[in-house]
Amino acid sequence: MDDKKDDKTIPQDLQPTTVFASTTPAQTEEPMTPEELSPDVVTPATEEVAKAGEAPPPTTPPSIYEENRNQYFAIAGVAVFFVIILIIFFKVFLGTKGPAQEIKLVYWGLWEDSQVMTPLIDAYQQKNPNVKIEYDKMDPQDYREKLLARTKNGQGPDIFRFHNTWLPEITDIVSPLPQSIMTNSEFEKTFYKVAQKDLKIGNYYYGLPLEIDGLVLIYNNSLFKKAGIPTAPNTWDDVINDVSKLTVKDQNGQIITSGIAIGTADNVDHFSDIFGLMLVQNGGDLKKLDQPEAAGALQSYRKFAEAPKNIWDSTLPASTVAFTQEKVAMIIGPSWDIVNIKAINPDLDLKTAPVPTVPGGAPVSIANYWVEGVSKQSKNQIEAWKFLNFLVQKDNLTKLYELESKSRTFGEPYSRVDLANLLIQDQYVGPVIKEASYFVSLPLISKTYDNGLNDNIVQYLGNAINSAAQGVDYGQALKTAKQGVTQVFSQFNIQ
Repeated sequence: MDDKKDDKTIPQDLQPTTVFASTTPAQTEEPMTPEELSPDVVTPATEEVAKAGEAPPPTTPPSIYEENRNQYFAIAGVAVFFVIILIIFFKVFLGTKGPAQEIKLVYWGLWEDSQVMTPLIDAYQQKNPNVKIEYDKMDPQDYREKLLARTKNGQGPDIFRFHNTWLPEITDIVSPLPQSIMTNSEFEKTFYKVAQKDLKIGNYYYGLPLEIDGLVLIYNNSLFKKAGIPTAPNTWDDVINDVSKLTVKDQNGQIITSGIAIGTADNVDHFSDIFGLMLVQNGGDLKKLDQPEAAGALQSYRKFAEAPKNIWDSTLPASTVAFTQEKVAMIIGPSWDIVNIKAINPDLDLKTAPVPTVPGGAPVSIANYWVEGVSKQSKNQIEAWKFLNFLVQKDNLTKLYELESKSRTFGEPYSRVDLANLLIQDQYVGPVIKEASYFVSLPLISKTYDNGLNDNIVQYLGNAINSAAQGVDYGQALKTAKQGVTQVFSQFNIQ
């Protein structure tokens, strides 16, 4: 992933100096027989009659009632004993239990409407009638701060969604995935390598992904056909060749149609993600922005917007808007950009492809996906993890994709490796699946709305790009950015 770009990456006119876990019943006494009575127990009257040689009067026989009553007491005692034994038997050996206590789980989502999640929640509740799940779609603005504050106050959700780069920001509130729910080996067999890197601290995983996504090349197929270009570019050299055919300028050099939206910060959506891609492709490191590899990546990025041969500039609309208006032929972004574009212009003939590579270099792209986690403050953590484990099963992920696709162009690409073949040929998300095995994560992702790790670094990178646009040396612009990035990493204990 860190292979450096050779000198063939950018044609000479855009070429940078550096490229890119039994009780036994008691026995009852038998009544004493007359023979066992003591001689002392003889009445005086009886004695006198005997001495006179007269027959003694008959003695009073024992009461039949008294005898039967003793028998009844004995029988009743035995009966009670056996009833107690039966109760113990049923409870211990047959597991007789009272009604299960109701468990309530609060689930904070971000992008899915309740109509999408309700069928899956209902299916789980039918199998687990004592579990009740309340799903709330949250506003992404200030979401992370609200999540942290409410959780620490004991008013947060049991289950919540977070970005793949957020783990350093939410370690105080997120609980580890219990091995009894999913072992590490099961996790590693199920999900892509990038999820294993993003979600593991020590020997524990801290989330279950329902999706995978990242940067892809999105292009206007109609504009490609008009320019006589049959396929999407594979390398950055191909990009340079294609944009020369796709870019249209008026007599004054004003751009009418751009070949690709790269080079500026203010009107390129995901500019920081794209710079991160070029940084990694050029062998650079976000922690070492003062190194030549970083300066080379910035130079490569800026060349697309530097006159006189620029193919993009700040006079154009924001890149996604420009694409919907067919003012730019190619943009780079996550697959969910397509959903927004198709919602605005459903008739647009667009396709996707993997992001361009450095000629001769290993393929790489930048991950940008969301994960489900469980709160440390939840009183029902095991039940919450059981529900998330239910969601990531094959049948339920395919059901989720089907439900999402009813209200938009397509659903979230599958997070499971064993479902890749279902989408790898899809015209929209196929490239995401192809790239998933070589995604890398960097905390410079735009539009995570975290007001922290990502947003702060995005701002420092934006400042560096704008400084370079004003003539500041590429290396010097990034040295200033490095100071800010270092402070952000220190704030979130990132080594």
